[in-house]
This record gives sequence, structure tokens and C-alpha cells, in this order.
Amino acid sequence: MRFSVFISVLRSLGPVVIGISLGFTLSLLSVSWTEEACPLEGKESEDVASGQEGLLKGARKPNSISTGNDVESEEDFEPRIVPYKQVQPSAPKKVFRAKYISTELGMRERLFVGVLTSKNTINTLGVAVNRTISHHLDIVVFFTGSRNRKVPHGMFVVSHGDERLIWNMFQTVRYVLDHYINEYDWFYFIQDDAYVEADRIRELVEHLSMDRELYMGSPEEFIGGEMEGKYCYGGFGYLLSRSLLLRLQPFLENCRNDILSSRPDEWLGRCIIDYTSTNCVSEYEGLEYHHYELGKNSDPSKEQNEKFKRALTVHPVSDPEQMYRLHRFFSEIELQKTYNEIAKLQAEIKNVSVLAFEGNRTSQWPVGVNPPFEPKSRFEVLKWEYFTEEEIYSCIDDAPKCELRGIDKMDVADVIETAIEELNKKYKPTLHLKKQQLINGYRRFDPTRGMEYTLDLQLEVVNQKGHSRSITKRVHLVRPLSLIEIIPMPYVTEATRVHIIIPLTAEDRTYVSHFLEVFASNAFETSENAILTFLFIYDPEEAQHVNHNDIFADVKNQINVYERKYPAVKIPWISVKTEIPSQIKFMDIISKKHPVDTLFFLAHVNTNINAEFLNRCRMNSINNWQVFFPIHFQEYNPDVTYHNQPRPATVDLVKDVGHFDRRSFDEACFYNSDYMATRSRMLADVQENEDILESLDIYDIFVKYSGLHVFRAVEPALHQQYRYQTCNPKLSEDIYHRCIQSNMEGLGSRSQLAMLLFEQEQGNST
Repeated sequence: MRFSVFISVLRSLGPVVIGISLGFTLSLLSVSWTEEACPLEGKESEDVASGQEGLLKGARKPNSISTGNDVESEEDFEPRIVPYKQVQPSAPKKVFRAKYISTELGMRERLFVGVLTSKNTINTLGVAVNRTISHHLDIVVFFTGSRNRKVPHGMFVVSHGDERLIWNMFQTVRYVLDHYINEYDWFYFIQDDAYVEADRIRELVEHLSMDRELYMGSPEEFIGGEMEGKYCYGGFGYLLSRSLLLRLQPFLENCRNDILSSRPDEWLGRCIIDYTSTNCVSEYEGLEYHHYELGKNSDPSKEQNEKFKRALTVHPVSDPEQMYRLHRFFSEIELQKTYNEIAKLQAEIKNVSVLAFEGNRTSQWPVGVNPPFEPKSRFEVLKWEYFTEEEIYSCIDDAPKCELRGIDKMDVADVIETAIEELNKKYKPTLHLKKQQLINGYRRFDPTRGMEYTLDLQLEVVNQKGHSRSITKRVHLVRPLSLIEIIPMPYVTEATRVHIIIPLTAEDRTYVSHFLEVFASNAFETSENAILTFLFIYDPEEAQHVNHNDIFADVKNQINVYERKYPAVKIPWISVKTEIPSQIKFMDIISKKHPVDTLFFLAHVNTNINAEFLNRCRMNSINNWQVFFPIHFQEYNPDVTYHNQPRPATVDLVKDVGHFDRRSFDEACFYNSDYMATRSRMLADVQENEDILESLDIYDIFVKYSGLHVFRAVEPALHQQYRYQTCNPKLSEDIYHRCIQSNMEGLGSRSQLAMLLFEQEQGNST
């Protein structure tokens, strides 16, 4: 009985015991055993420890960590304090980031065009070339030998200062390598006595690989025939790849010193062949460089040669008139080609739309143009404008009707003419239609597709037998939106200091107190990065009594008060004497007293200036790129606006209180360097007519002479109280007329003036 119980217990505990025994056995086998002395007392323990030192080396006790002195007691251990040393942060490495993504990614424009001109032809053929190709290409640079005093408007001209042809060619290539080699893939050079079909040149480049070493043009044998290879004749132009120019760059000086030639195109061809072994070709990978030699006194409209119609360049061109005739001829060819492509695409769209679920209804009219805008509510319904040939019934100043003039009149005339042409194309030769009059006209701007027109025309219809009758026909037209282009703008910041220039005459003294009060709260107290400068304008009689009766003495005292109140603020002032207060004469004085990188804001003393506008002045004024002329909000005459009503403490920007004065050009933001460059360009005109300084203002000279973008827009942050301007008849007729119109439009809205007249008539009748 006991034996059976023992067997049952063993069966249950046996595996456990065996497992524990096996675990101890394996653990003992995996440990390296060392002989360790037993701890003794006193000196004996030290001897034992020293005797066992050799055994302890290299052996590791189980579950222990070797220390420097194992026999030391924990009581003798003294902690060592390590002083904390702050790690000096290293200066962060400045990372250069390009302003534009295209620069950082190494993206380049496709085509650079250089025009070789001269002192005698830049104002004739050079201007004609610029007018015919500049708006089709990204960049056109004119290279000339001598420096002209007057450069034609809208042209980028590089002068080398020497009339030697080979020297000019060398300098041109070197200039391109220094300034444009990293920005463009292809470089095209042409003389100013050749017509260039810009769209075809651009299309040719689009089909060429950028990494090819290509020298393309009209191949010619070298003079004498001693040298192998062919160069590109300069009269028909030549195309150079970036890769070829980069390979030629190290040897350009050698070419200048070693190669002798009387023709610049031949010199360049020998240089390219000698150092790159690249010959001129007129065909590459199936693409041909078509050119045509024009005969003397040839009429482009009578040329029937197919080679002439396919030409990329035509040479020689004798005068600008012939250049413009060539441009018209080739433009008509390209325009007709575009119309044919549009008609082909429209036919394809109609054919495909038949297979759609809704059939032909899926193809909107006109075919290929976006469908009309569909409003989601009554507030989004687009408004139609009604017009006739003489009047339009939608006016800016809420008048019931106004005269159709300017660009609106040209628009209506063009639409009517186009409608008659399209009707004649449709009904010829059976019928011929002539316009008698426009009965009704409607137009609206659809932001999704363009300007839409509906015309009710009274027409005279003449058949082939000569019989005629009058009919009325309704037509619909659409002027589609053209290709939208995003213009890249240079990088600007809001950290630029603004120098505010306030011209003051004797009549403006009453506004100074309010101006300084507002400006102090908006700029002085907020430490705005701006400097205020007053320009005191004396007439000759006032200047004679300035020592004992200064008309601006009170203003100068107010300036001193604000300088004492704000010790960190200095308000400089400049005094000038003149009979006719001209903006240009004032700015000439101020410009000389400031550095070239100064940002000016020219304003009137009646203007309320705040930080919001100053930031927009900084952002919209771009050095060597753009000037900014804001349109301020002008309050109406308070006697008209608040007739028999109390005046509010603050004024909101609503149409019943004021308007944006489009007649005023007093406010301007621009850089001093841009002003100085513009003044230098008008120097020749000033020498011919000194009165031009009084007939133009700052806006006029930037538009006519600068070549910069002139940005003009309404500015709600620029607020001006009502004032009656004293218009100086000594200024130009245009400036004087603008001043008169500004005074008239600033009195009040048409409805307010009408109510005053109505009340006056009511009072007179009673």
C-alpha cells in the first residue's frame, strides 16, 4: 500500500525534480569557477588577498563586476565630484537657399536671343526687330559697339565701347558666357537687317535636345577654301547650344589672339571648328533651318516661293517698313494656320460628342471653350450690361447712362465688325450683308470663359441678283480668355526702411497738425521703420522774407515738439524755392541727399499713413523691377455728404462717404536707384526741351522712360480727408485738367449732388 502511494507521488513529482536537477547541472557547467579566499581578519586577510592576486586576474566571479580594488571596504570609498562644463554651441552653418525653385533644381529657360546692331541702325532696324520679336520671346538683348546717349525705349542694349567687328563678336560671346550661360539652353544670334519668325525659332528649339553640341544655321565655305569645314553665315542667324559654348569658353581668349578674320561670323566659325571640331549644319535629326534670301525692293505679299513661306529668317531687310511688311505676311500665315487647327479640333470634338450619353448637347457653344458659369443662388447671377453704339447703361458713378468712349467704344466696334464678317462667311456667295445699325447690345463678363455678347443687328441683305431688303438678326459672340500666364516676381521683404517725403506749400500748413498727430500714433509710438521728411516749398517772394517772417515757422515748432516728445525720432526738413512746384524738380533735390537704395514714399500732407500701407509699399515696390502708385480713398465734401446731419467720429470706406480718386497721382512708392536711372534716360529730351520737367509728373516719367512695371491699384489703407486743391495753371494742360476733374469728382456722389439740387429747386419754387 505504501509502495503504491510512493509510486504515485514519484510519478507526479518526478518530472519536476528531474527538470530542476537538469537546470542546476547545466548552469554549473556554463560558469567559469575561480578559487576565492574566505574573508579573514586583520593582516592575515591582507596576505591572503595579496597571495591570491595572481589568481584573481583574468578570472571573473559569477554575477560580479570587476573593480579597481576588490578588497577595499565600502566605508573607505570617497565619491569624486566631476565639475559640469557647459558645452559651447558651435555656430550653425549657414545654408544657402535659392530664391526660386527653378534655380535650386537647375531648371533653365529655353532660348536666349541676341541681336547684333550698330550705332547707325539701332534706332531704325533695331527698333523694328524689337517690335516684331520681343513679345514672342523670353528675352531679347541688343549688342552694339558704341554707346548711344539715347537708348530706344523698351530695349535692353549692351554697349561694348568699340566699333571693331571682331572685338564686338568676342565681347558678345564673353558677355553671354558671364551672364546667361546658366540660365538658358540655347543661344540664337541674328543681325538687325534680318527678319526672324520668332514662333518658328522657338518651335525649332523645343524639338532639340539640350545636351547636344550643335552649331546650326546657313553653312558657308570659308573665304579662300583653305580651311576645312563650314561656318554659319551671320546674315541668316545661327543657333548655338549651351554645351557647345561651355566647351568653347576656355579657348575664347586663344581665338581672339590667334584667329585673324575680317568677318565676325567667319571668326566665330573658325573658333568653334578649331577648338570643338563642330561644323555648321542646316539640318539635324530631321529638323531643318529654313532661310530665304530676299531680293532688292521685293514685296513680301507677292512672293509665292514655298521656301520663302517656310523660312525662319529672311535676309537682307533694307528698312523698317520692309521689316513690318514681312512681319505682317508671316503673322497672317501663322494666324491662318492657327484658325485651321482650331477648326480641325472643333470638328473632332463634335464627332466625339455624338458618342456621349447626352449626344451633341455635351459640346457647349463655342466648341472648345469652357461652358458658361452656373450660379448657385440669385446673388451669383452675372449682370448683363446694355449698350448702343453711342451710350452704355452701366456707369461707374451710378449714372443711368454715360457716353461710350475709350476702350469700351473700340470693343463694341470690334464686336460688330466681327459679327458682320462671320455672317458674310456663312452666307456668301448667296447673300451679302451690310450693317445698318445696332438696335440692342448686351454684354457680360463670365470669369470661366470670357466676355459674352448678344447683338440685335439691323442688316441690309443683298442677293446675287442685286435685290435687297432690311432684316433684323440676333447674333451671339464670345471673346474667350486667352492663355493665363503667371509672371515671376523678385523676392522682397517687409524689413525695408521707408523714407516718407511730404511736400508742403503755404496752403497746406493747416493740415500739418492733424497729420503729425495721426502719424505719431501710427509710426512714432510703434517704432515703425520709417523716416519722415518735410519739403518746404517757398515761392520767390516768400523766400525773401524767410529770416524775419518764415511762413513755415509754426510747422517747424511743431516738429521740435514731437522730437522732444519722442527722443528717438528725428524729423528732417528741406527748403526749396521755385515758382512752379514740379514733382520732378523736388525729387531731383531729394534724390541727391539719399543713398541709391533708399525706398521713397511720396505723399500729401492730407494723407493718413499707417503700418498696413507702409508694408504694402515695401512689398509692391521692387528695385529695378516695379514702382507702385496707390489710389487713395478720398472723402467727399462733408457739407455735401452730411447735409443737415451730424458728422460721425470715424469714417468707413463706403461709396456714400468717398471714392477712390483715379485722377490723383500724388502718392508714389519707388527706389532712388530706379528714379535716378529714369532721369538719366530722359536727359536728351530735357536738353531739347527744358519745359518738359514742368509738363510731366513722377508717374509720367516712369511710364515713358523707365521700362519698369508701373503698378497702380486702389489702396483702402491710404485714407485722405476732403480738401479742395488749388490747381496751378502754369503746369501742363494734362496735369491741370486732372486736378480740375479731381476737385469736381470729390465734391460728392451724383445722388447726393442731385438731392442738393432738388432741395434747392424746391426751396426756390416755394
